[in-house]
Amino acid sequence: GVEVGPQPQGVVRADVLDKMRKIVKHGLDFVQLFNEGKEFPPCTIEVFKIMEKVDYPRNKNDEVIGIIHPKLQDQDWQPLNNGDPLFLTLDGEVIAYKEDCTVYPTFINEAAYYEKKQAFVKTVKLKLTAKHIR
Repeated sequence: GVEVGPQPQGVVRADVLDKMRKIVKHGLDFVQLFNEGKEFPPCTIEVFKIMEKVDYPRNKNDEVIGIIHPKLQDQDWQPLNNGDPLFLTLDGEVIAYKEDCTVYPTFINEAAYYEKKQAFVKTVKLKLTAKHIR
């Protein structure tokens, strides 16, 4: 399967549809070339590994007391460093990221994950190397 986004539920965006078509075409081109016997050299690719799902800040009654900070909104796949803002409480307090490891948040403030208690997902960037294919 191929999931390309983000886009709101029930909405079809031309730019996202175009990206999906391109990735599917690349996949089909690879299969065709592989079936024709083409050799592929070794390659390296950057990927993002999911490390942790992060919930919204909550009070002792499990009620949400903060929202995604405006500086984090729409910053999927961008580096998040120690001290960067994560949430803005309903009282106006900024909750910052407090870890030394740079992470790359994604699925930030996605409506489909709200009821799953997921404000965003922390990922880390890795490089994978593939040997040549014959």
